[in-house]
Amino acid sequence: MTGAAGFIGSWLTERLLDRGDRVVGFDNFDPFYDRAIKERNLEAARTASGFELVEGDLRDPAAVSALFRGEEYDAVVHLAARAGVRPSLEDPAGYCETNLTGTAYLLEAMRAADCRRLVFASSSSVYGNNRKVPFSEDDRVDFPISPYAATKKAGEELCHVYHAVHGFSILALRFFTAYGPRQRPEMAIHAFTRRLFAGDPIPVFGDGSMERDFTYVDDVVAGVVGAVDHALAERTFTILNLGESEPIRLGDLVSALEAATGRQARIDRRPVPPGDVERTFADVSRARAMLGYAPSVDLAEGLRRFVGWYRETMLPQADLRNTQ
Repeated sequence: MTGAAGFIGSWLTERLLDRGDRVVGFDNFDPFYDRAIKERNLEAARTASGFELVEGDLRDPAAVSALFRGEEYDAVVHLAARAGVRPSLEDPAGYCETNLTGTAYLLEAMRAADCRRLVFASSSSVYGNNRKVPFSEDDRVDFPISPYAATKKAGEELCHVYHAVHGFSILALRFFTAYGPRQRPEMAIHAFTRRLFAGDPIPVFGDGSMERDFTYVDDVVAGVVGAVDHALAERTFTILNLGESEPIRLGDLVSALEAATGRQARIDRRPVPPGDVERTFADVSRARAMLGYAPSVDLAEGLRRFVGWYRETMLPQADLRNTQ
C-alpha cells in the first residue's frame, strides 16, 4: 500500500491487519505536514506482526521496483499522492511528477513483477464544476479546474492503459472529501475545529453556499476494502464514487461544528480561490451494487467522533505549544 502513513492509508492498514491480511506500507513522509503526525498514525499498525513499513518515494523508480523484489502481492492499493487543490496551483510540475510519473513507475513495477490487481485512489475533483448532480461515474470529466484534478484524471487514464494492454484488474475510487480522526491538518473540518478551540476566526470562502459531500473515513475504508476484494475476484476496470451522497453547505458545516465543539465561530469572509469547485455530490449507486457500499455515519455523528479525537489527541499538544 502506498501512502500507508496518511489519513486514509493508516486506517485502511489497520482494517486489513484486523482481518488477517499482511500489509507492506510504502510512504515518503512528505513534509506537506508534520512527520510526527504520520508516525502517530502508524502506532497501532507497528504493533502488528503482519505489517512492514518501507520508507521511500514514488518518484524513485528503483525504490518502487525494489518493493516487488522477492515479494508476491495479491494486490496493491495506491493512495500516495501530492494532495490538495490550492497547493497544486503553486506547483503543478511537482504534482505531475508525483501523481502521474510516480503512478507510472508503480504500474511498470507491477507489470514487471506480474502483480496485476490495483486499487487506485482518484478524487471527486475530476468532476470540476459539473452542473449535473449527483455526479455519476459516466459523466464527462474533461474539464478539471486544478492541476491536482488533472493529475487524478490522467492517473485514471493511465490505469486504463494497463488494464487494456497488460490485463490489469483496476478499480479507481473517486473519494469525496473524506474526514474523521487523523484527517490532514489543512482540510476544512480539521482546520475549522482547530480555529474554534483557539478562538481564531474561520475563513469562509464566498457566501457559505459551496457544498461538499463529506464522507466519514470508516465508510471510505469499508469501500476500499470492498474494492480490494473485488479486484481480486475478477478482471475489471471500473471507476467508482465513494461519497456520502448528502452534500453539506459550508455555512451549515460551520454551524454543525459549533454544535459539536460547544464554541461560537467568528467568520472571516473571503473570496472563492481559484480551483475550488462549487459543489461535490456523489451518486454511489454503482458502488452499492458492486461492493455493497453503504455509508452509515452521518455528519453529526462523524463530527462528534472527530471532535472527541481532536480533544484527546490534538488539543493537548496545541495547549502545550501555547504555554511554551
